[in-house]
Amino acid sequence: MELFHDVKIDWLGKKWYFLGFSLIFSIAGLYSLFFWHHLRLDVDFKGGTVVQVKFAGPPNVDRIRASANAAGLHSAKIEQFGATSDNEELITLAENATDTASLDRSRAQIVHMLTRNYSEAGAQAQGKLDLDNASEGDLLQWLQQNDPEHLGNDQNATIKYTQQAKAIEAYRNNHGGLIDSIGNLSGVADPAIVQALQQGTYLSGFTVRNVEIVGPEVGAQLRHKALMAVLYSLAGMLIYLWFRFELIYGVAAVVAVFHDTIITIGAFSLADREMSLTVIAAILTLIGYSMNDTIVVFDRIRENLRMSRRESLADLVNRSINQTLSRTVLTSGLTFLTALSLLIFGGEVLRNFSFALVVGIMIGTYSSIAVASPMLVAYQNWRAEKKGKTATLPAARKQKS
Repeated sequence: MELFHDVKIDWLGKKWYFLGFSLIFSIAGLYSLFFWHHLRLDVDFKGGTVVQVKFAGPPNVDRIRASANAAGLHSAKIEQFGATSDNEELITLAENATDTASLDRSRAQIVHMLTRNYSEAGAQAQGKLDLDNASEGDLLQWLQQNDPEHLGNDQNATIKYTQQAKAIEAYRNNHGGLIDSIGNLSGVADPAIVQALQQGTYLSGFTVRNVEIVGPEVGAQLRHKALMAVLYSLAGMLIYLWFRFELIYGVAAVVAVFHDTIITIGAFSLADREMSLTVIAAILTLIGYSMNDTIVVFDRIRENLRMSRRESLADLVNRSINQTLSRTVLTSGLTFLTALSLLIFGGEVLRNFSFALVVGIMIGTYSSIAVASPMLVAYQNWRAEKKGKTATLPAARKQKS
């Protein structure tokens, strides 16, 4: 399918406009990286604790954030986890420790924060046990202290209350970690225990499902490996293009991809978005995508070089770009629409990943036309001026049939 017929756009004639565009966005991104927003790193890179919380109803994120600020957790990050109908949120806290006590402390911070500032039932319950977040041990201790069946403190009482605590916890786990109503426990626990629970406990309407921690040392290792992954991918592509085409083709393509990476990362800093492992995966995807688009243009340049040696270099490169324009618009356009849909409808968890794809696809498509190809011509013009000859590109190595 061909969208454009007999296109005659003078791309190289607009190279100074392209250069100005690239300089403006590159300098703006670098300025933000070093002097303004810098680069916000996700918990994957800087270390921290991620607490997964499930709510009985649709959570009010603004109210949760206000509750965190009221509790002094000003750096807490809150984002949706899973489908909207799951009513789950991820709350990330900055944390330097990596031991079990740190996990327990973070869990207790979140429960305390939500109990006092978010849960209406929790704010009104004084001295009562939160049945949605009580562990089996907490529930057993409460039963022994209150002794609703008047069993005393002997071993039989411990055995009986342990069984009841296990049954209540199993019921809660089978219902997504939350209890709809204490009265629903009538078929699980003895009547005297259910009656005591109705009087001495409450349901907060939320529960902590999971707590995970990433230590600062692990975060530093991930930062190093992410950087090396990007650099290795660029080096591998340079070597491939050097072997498959010529060195100047490889250098031009890698410079264009490096340009894409700088602008994409700069866009994250300008937008004050967090850099995470999923964003690194998006950037690596974009490196390959942009490189593929550049290779398509280079391959057409190579073909035209073999068929037309008398045409000026600038005209030949312009013609090659125009011949691949339909393919570029179709492939990049459809991919861009997919990434844009993810950005708009994908939810908070995919927001940064899809943002990287949207920015990277636009810049990657632009650079294959406006950065890589003009660089080929500029280099050959420079070489020709030194030798006093007409600028030409190497036709690259011939393909083996």
